[in-house]
Amino acid sequence: MELMRNGRKRVVITGLGVVSPLGNKDEFWDAIAAGRSGIRKLQNIETDHLNVKIGAEVLGFDSSRYIPPKQARRMGRATQFAIVAAVMAVEDAGLTIDIMSDMGNRVATVIGSTLGSYEVGEAGIKVWRDSGYRRANPMSIVNALPNMPGHYVSKMMSAVGPLVTPSVACATGIQAVGEASDLIQLGKCDMAIAGAIDAVMFDYILAGFSATRALTREYNDAPEQASRPFDANRSGFVLGEGGAVFIMESLESALARDAKIYAEILGYAASSDAYHVAAPDPEGGGAKRSMQWALDDAKVPASEIEYINAHGSSTQANDAIESAAVKQVFGEYAYSIPVTSTKSMIGHAMAGCGSLELSACLMTLERELLHPTVNYETSDPACDLDYVPNTARDVPGIRTLMSNSFGLGGQNASVVLRRV
Repeated sequence: MELMRNGRKRVVITGLGVVSPLGNKDEFWDAIAAGRSGIRKLQNIETDHLNVKIGAEVLGFDSSRYIPPKQARRMGRATQFAIVAAVMAVEDAGLTIDIMSDMGNRVATVIGSTLGSYEVGEAGIKVWRDSGYRRANPMSIVNALPNMPGHYVSKMMSAVGPLVTPSVACATGIQAVGEASDLIQLGKCDMAIAGAIDAVMFDYILAGFSATRALTREYNDAPEQASRPFDANRSGFVLGEGGAVFIMESLESALARDAKIYAEILGYAASSDAYHVAAPDPEGGGAKRSMQWALDDAKVPASEIEYINAHGSSTQANDAIESAAVKQVFGEYAYSIPVTSTKSMIGHAMAGCGSLELSACLMTLERELLHPTVNYETSDPACDLDYVPNTARDVPGIRTLMSNSFGLGGQNASVVLRRV
């Protein structure tokens, strides 16, 4: 098998760890393939003072198998998510922490987040103020930083190669994988622990997004119906949490240890709208550029893309603009490409969304099945593509697909994957 492609090292994904509102990797896939939602009435926070009372929480999360309880108490929820997902990815790749430690000089860590462990810093500030400004805990500030999930993963694995913390809002998950791929192709490492997570299910975050009218407020009594990507009656996104971590390595490394290979990273690109802090470019310029540049980087024609996992956030503007951008890039062929939104079942996990959606893509290639876009009931003239509504679809022999993530601040990222 050729180890180079287009003059560059071939990069593959060999391990996958998922922390999601629907469970681990296999539970997550079984649920979304069945069209089963992880959006529920909120249980981990009080909602009496909120007008949004639903979300996609990770319930029953227990990190004790992976993190000693004394250490876990110092860490925020996002950091614990990252460690658990990373260990699961290492195990899924047929590796061990000892093996990772032996390879440490050649292992990079690229773990992204938006706010890191926000709640740790918030708790430290409250204690300081309540104590009359006498009891400042410096570790509460440190452990709240966005790079702490990556730090703790790197430390656990003794991965002393490059440590990178992308934080590009909702595009973080794909950008983390793209940057890890670049590091491997540049020869700066042979393997990377890469992905993104978030845990921002707090009352202030919900209240803030609700105030911007970005969150739906209409389905507090019917949470599973709330996320409605591309449906004419969509009214906003649903906040989620969780994420995924991947083991990425050069094809040469994967073949040398006879590793299972989920997919090859054919191409990746990122772009900026340079338009608005929250609203997407109404012309879809940034989304169009990231998709086209990812195809250019992969050096594959648009006609080879057999499926698109969309950002599909369930907001009026985003879904229409993404649909228009897909048509700009793919032309008439766009109407032949199945497009689905994983967020219809897991909500919007901020930085973690791209990693969870990429996990769905890997399972799509492995199982040759497209999960549906649930709650698609009423067509919208602005969203007229094939969204695989409500029922999964067999796709025997599927090989090449694209995944998109578009975020606040006009951050866009797209990746092209192919089954090896």
